[in-house]
Amino acid sequence: MIFDDKRKKLQDELRQSGRLPAGQSLTLKWPVLHVGTVPSFDPKQWDFKVCGLVENPLCFKWHEFQKLPRKRINADFHCVTSWSKFDNEWEGVPFSVIAEKAQPKPEARFVMVLAENNYTTNLPLEDLMASDVIFADRHAPEPLDATHGAPLRLVVPHLYAWKSAKWVRGLNFIAEDEPGYWEQFGYHMYGDPFREQRFQS
Repeated sequence: MIFDDKRKKLQDELRQSGRLPAGQSLTLKWPVLHVGTVPSFDPKQWDFKVCGLVENPLCFKWHEFQKLPRKRINADFHCVTSWSKFDNEWEGVPFSVIAEKAQPKPEARFVMVLAENNYTTNLPLEDLMASDVIFADRHAPEPLDATHGAPLRLVVPHLYAWKSAKWVRGLNFIAEDEPGYWEQFGYHMYGDPFREQRFQS
């Protein structure tokens, strides 16, 4: 009862401050939701490919990806199923580092994120270039757990969490927006939690 009262008080404070979007509830846990089974990870076989409308197609092995510049961010996390987890410490490689190496062509305005289990999700390139968008391998201070996307997951804090794909394996830079996995089932093409963009109208 005391725990529930504290959670409700904190939830009310977060909503009043504008951090908790409408239709969301605070969780102090971290629910596990994903498509398919948790994939196995072999660092010797793993790779990360960048293709499409780029000047420099890329392919990183795990040890190469680990040598890229890193940063740590603090960010809230909003799931489309209506829970929000606050003040997450993520650590990993900024998306902008990959983009700088790949050099997107002028006509590249969107990116299809490619992940294990044939999962995909679409995002505007402009959104991915935000300073707090990273490929995380740590939910600081601990290494990221496999059920939460290890070895690598995308983190896009300002959009619903289905855009923060788990088990990411690559990027395809494209000219026109295309629906990813959940978008093909009616989820919103953009997914702003503060505008409640859960589903296509």
